[in-house]
Amino acid sequence: MVSFARSERLALCDEALAVGSDAPTLCTGWTVKDLLVHLLIRERRPWAVPGLFVRRLSPLMARAEAEFAAQPLEDLVVRLRDPRPTPYAVDAVERAVNTIEFFVHHEDVRRAQPSWRARPLSPGAERDLWRALRVLGRGLVRPAGVPVVVSDGTTSATLRRGPDPARVTGAVGELVLFLFGRAAHDDLTFDGPPAKVAALRSAKLGF
Repeated sequence: MVSFARSERLALCDEALAVGSDAPTLCTGWTVKDLLVHLLIRERRPWAVPGLFVRRLSPLMARAEAEFAAQPLEDLVVRLRDPRPTPYAVDAVERAVNTIEFFVHHEDVRRAQPSWRARPLSPGAERDLWRALRVLGRGLVRPAGVPVVVSDGTTSATLRRGPDPARVTGAVGELVLFLFGRAAHDDLTFDGPPAKVAALRSAKLGF
């Protein structure tokens, strides 16, 4: 059975081909092709990634970006669709590392298009997102500096402990997108002390 992480990888590839290289994404300043270049560097040239954060290593990133950017979108999609021979070809690794990565970036492409609509997720996909959110959530909400609880009305997770938390309720996919700083989320409700809710909503969330 294909994992949700793998199905999102494949769906992102299909969406990229459907909208084209120059289509916008929710990643500020990035086109669809830019996003695929980012994902391929992460998987195929991981030693270049520190160049994003360390100035003296930036030439590594620049070379990797140039290498992939020179290729047509169709070739990038072929490489992204099949993660072999990287560790992500192992389903357990893909599930552990890429569940949220590919869900968020798939939505980055979908929701940047004018006609986007929130989509239903299977119970299995929702379980995988909750599992990943519990692992990553503390880091995601740290910039807000307030206690945070998220819930879909049935399942909940405390992402930062403390009295009188800010509470966010909605579908888990929408919670994930909000916590990754995406503005294009759907039907969330916020409760709790107004100052804490305001701090959460105005914080630069995500990594």
